[in-house]
Amino acid sequence: MMMIRQAAKKALGLTSRQSTPCSVGIFRSYHENVIDHYDNPRNVGSFDKNDPTVGTGLVGAPACGDVMKLQIKVDEKTGQIVDARFKTFGCGSAIASSSVATEWVKGKAMEEVLTIKNTEIAKHLSLPPVKLHCSMLAEDAIKAAVKDYKEKRVKTNGA
Repeated sequence: MMMIRQAAKKALGLTSRQSTPCSVGIFRSYHENVIDHYDNPRNVGSFDKNDPTVGTGLVGAPACGDVMKLQIKVDEKTGQIVDARFKTFGCGSAIASSSVATEWVKGKAMEEVLTIKNTEIAKHLSLPPVKLHCSMLAEDAIKAAVKDYKEKRVKTNGA
């Protein structure tokens, strides 16, 4: 992905410190927050899905082909989300939505992250209506990760 971006910048005569083609209006004009999270995604990666302290949410949008995996790592004593990771296959808006979601869930209680709405993510990223499904995926991924963690706890504790 990085090499594609670098090749595009080189072809357009942009230096590494200049904006991506999206930000100069050649393709689609994205808000600077989308570009920031696309160019510098936070918390990319994954945890061991078999770890009992990890909840995994895997969601997709068949209409556009976006697939998002969001994982949370929970402190079992406090119930706080101590870390989050994501892997997303999709457009820049999907990647940015995933990145924002991982930042927003860290340090919060599981019940608190369930209140994060796609509209808040979309507003933060200034997503156009045609890209709202990306923020919806992020919200769904958060809910799925929390659900997975809770189901693991029930299996582990028998409660």
